[in-house]
Amino acid sequence: MQIGKKIKRLRLKKGLTQEELGERTDLSKGYISQLERDLNSPSIETLFAILEVLGSTPKKFFDDDIEEQKIVYSVDDYTIYTDEEKKYCIEWLIPTSNEKKVEPVIITFEEHGKFKQFEPSLSETFIYVLEGRIRLVLGDQEFAAAKGNTIYFDASDHHQLFNDYLGKTEILLVATESYL
Repeated sequence: MQIGKKIKRLRLKKGLTQEELGERTDLSKGYISQLERDLNSPSIETLFAILEVLGSTPKKFFDDDIEEQKIVYSVDDYTIYTDEEKKYCIEWLIPTSNEKKVEPVIITFEEHGKFKQFEPSLSETFIYVLEGRIRLVLGDQEFAAAKGNTIYFDASDHHQLFNDYLGKTEILLVATESYL
């Protein structure tokens, strides 16, 4: 078992630097670095102190039944929802995307289609137009993007997406937490 690799993974997940972890556990940055590279082994007391700071328990840490991270997703993994009234279809490309920091989706709009209106949030949104033309209403402003164009904005104002094309429009939309 690579204890150092697991410590590093937990530290990064917690958003801490080696120095910050060292300060919170009264250990040096160099010692944390050695632990993470499996050049040194912590005492049980030191390991428990590190795990406490990293928000883990010894049982969770040593549980070898941890599910492997899925890297590649196929069409079979997508979740699809169609709104007949608003004339759009949304495909969540990663089944656990609502648990992630970013949420990638493909939205297909039929002619005159529109997506729901969103309240202001801290999200950031990236859109790539795969086909057709999209119109973004962001607060009091409007923006249009055609096939091959991108849109990027902070969602700090009311916003809504519309199909701005006399046919089907398809976009790849990637938003940070709390968008969809």
